[in-house]
Amino acid sequence: MPLRTIVFDFDGTIADTMEEGRNILNHLSSEYGFKEVEKEHIPSLREMQLNELLKHLGISKLLVPVLISKGTRLLKERIASLPLIEGIGEILPLLREQEIHCGILTSNSEENVNLFLKSHGLEEHFSFVSSTSKLTGKAKHLRSICRTFSCQPEHLLYVGDEVRDIKACKRAGVPIISVSWGFNAKQVLASSAPDYLIDDPAELITAIHDYRNSLM
Repeated sequence: MPLRTIVFDFDGTIADTMEEGRNILNHLSSEYGFKEVEKEHIPSLREMQLNELLKHLGISKLLVPVLISKGTRLLKERIASLPLIEGIGEILPLLREQEIHCGILTSNSEENVNLFLKSHGLEEHFSFVSSTSKLTGKAKHLRSICRTFSCQPEHLLYVGDEVRDIKACKRAGVPIISVSWGFNAKQVLASSAPDYLIDDPAELITAIHDYRNSLM
């Protein structure tokens, strides 16, 4: 069976939400008492995995669901005006031409994602948008997507920008293309051994082509 479905992460992979996310985090820091993030801190934070980041900022794991919920609501006010990752908009039509289903699995809200896709004229390129409120809940959802499309995990491909995406894919048995333009830095992603690691959206087509050939 050939590759049938490609699932994308949203924040940092399709939508450039990093700066707005930083602003929202700083807004919430005054209420909950954790560290603010200055622009010059971003390169060092990109070197950290999730648990390291939370510890560094002084954020309890118990607080994470609250921050996700409040942050998602605050992001809704600006989501439609945020930029698309440069080059990703040109790749999506090429995937449709290959009759590949494209979807989104994110810890952001479905409403925010749909608002963003509509504002950039991208709704037609995605068959589904799925949301998980847990930062580490993607493995379960990936298995569910496999059941929905009646495919084995190796016939689905995930595209994401964080180490936690790699870990989720390994647990679900789903191959992953990690992208270095999002939250985690390239060397950190490489240390977690994704199936593919790319630096530019244009490289997606080659990575997908190589993976499809490996299934034959």
